[in-house]
Amino acid sequence: MSLLPVVEAQARLLDSAAPIHRVESVPLDMAEGRVLAKDLTARLTQPPFDASAMDGYALRFEDAALPGSELQVIGASAAGHAFEGTVGKGKAVRIFTGAPVPAGADSVLLQEDAERLEGDRIRTTYPLRKGQHIRPRGQDFLEGEAVLPAGTVMDFSRLTVAAAMNHPALDVYRRPLVAILATGDELVAPGNEPGPSQIIASNTFGIAALARNAGAHVLDLGIVADDSDDITAAIGRAQVAKADIIVTLGGASVGDHDLVQATMVAAGMKLDFWRIAMRPGKPLMVGSLGDMHVLGLPGNPVSSLVCGLLFLEPLIRKLASLPPIKREGFARAAMSFAANDQRQDYVRATLTKAADGGWLAEPFSKQDSSMMKVFSRADCLVVRPPHASQLEVGSPTPVIFLRPDLLG
Repeated sequence: MSLLPVVEAQARLLDSAAPIHRVESVPLDMAEGRVLAKDLTARLTQPPFDASAMDGYALRFEDAALPGSELQVIGASAAGHAFEGTVGKGKAVRIFTGAPVPAGADSVLLQEDAERLEGDRIRTTYPLRKGQHIRPRGQDFLEGEAVLPAGTVMDFSRLTVAAAMNHPALDVYRRPLVAILATGDELVAPGNEPGPSQIIASNTFGIAALARNAGAHVLDLGIVADDSDDITAAIGRAQVAKADIIVTLGGASVGDHDLVQATMVAAGMKLDFWRIAMRPGKPLMVGSLGDMHVLGLPGNPVSSLVCGLLFLEPLIRKLASLPPIKREGFARAAMSFAANDQRQDYVRATLTKAADGGWLAEPFSKQDSSMMKVFSRADCLVVRPPHASQLEVGSPTPVIFLRPDLLG
C-alpha cells in the first residue's frame, strides 16, 4: 500500500464521520462549550417592565422639560421594591437603576441634574428629553422569542442570556466518547518503577487532554500487553461503553510485535487506510468497527501527538458539531530549511515576533519523534510539503500553531 497524502487522509477520515445528534439535558452550570440541540426560546420577557437605566427621578416630561422646574418627591422605586402609586402632575419618584418606572412617569432625570430642596422637593438643573434613561419592557427579548438557534456553542455570554431566559437546563448534543488504549509490553503507568526494558507510558495523557479540549469525554482503557486476547478484551470494553472513537497508541504497524491492526481486523474492523506520507506519524491506522471510528496512532510520543492534532481533533469536532479549531497560519523562516523528500514534514519550532509584528519560526536542531521535551517547548509545527525546495531565511512558510492563542 502506497503512502497516502495527508490532505487526502484527513478528507477520507472526515468524510466518513457524521455529527452525533443524540440529545441530553445538562444543568446550565455544566453547559459551557456544549452545542444546543434545538432553538432556545425565552420563557419570559426581559425586562419584564419599563425599568430605569440610571439613578435619578422618575417624572413626567411635561413637568420638567426645561431647567428650573420644581417637583414634589412622593416616594421611591428600587430594584425589587416598586413604587405602587402613580406619578401625577408636578410629582416625582426617587428611582434607582433597574427599578420599575412607576405608572404616570415617562422619563428619568439623572440625580446629578436635580437640586434637592427642603420639603422633599427637587429643582431640575438640566434639560430633559422625553423617554430618557428608560429601558422599555421587552427591549432585550420577548417571551417566546427564539434567541439562540440550534447549533449554537454555549459560551459565557450565551449562558448568561440562557439563564436570563429562565432556563435551568439545556438540551444539547451528546459529547463524543473517546476510548484510549495504550498497548505494549514495555509500558508502565506513571508512578511505577520501570523494569530494565520498560518505559513510562505518557501518550495517553496528552491524547486524553487533546480529546477533552476538542469536546469529547474520555474513557481510559489502560495499558494492555502485546497479547491479542487482552487487546480484544479492551476493544470489547470500548464497544460496551458505546465509544464513538477508539484510539490505540502503538502497535498499529505490521511488525512481529505489532498486534493491534490484526486484532482489530479479527474483531471486525474495516480498515480504510494506514501509512501516511508524513513525518512524524507515518504508521497511522484509520478504520471503523461497527459505528465506532478506529484511529491507531503511532507509539512514539511526538508522532502520536502530531497525528492527534491532525486527525483526532478535527474528527472529534465534527462528531460534536463544533467548528474546527483554527491552527493554521504563516510565519517566516528564521533559518534555512533543507529541501524535502516525498513525505510532508511537521518540524517543531519556536516563534518570536519580528520588528514588523510577524512571526519568525526557528526549528529545534533535534527532531527525533521520541523527544517529548522538545515538543513541550515548541510553539508551532513548520509544515514542509512533499518535495518542497530549500526554504531560505525570511521566506514565508505555513505553520500549525500548537497554542491557538498565538494566532492573535
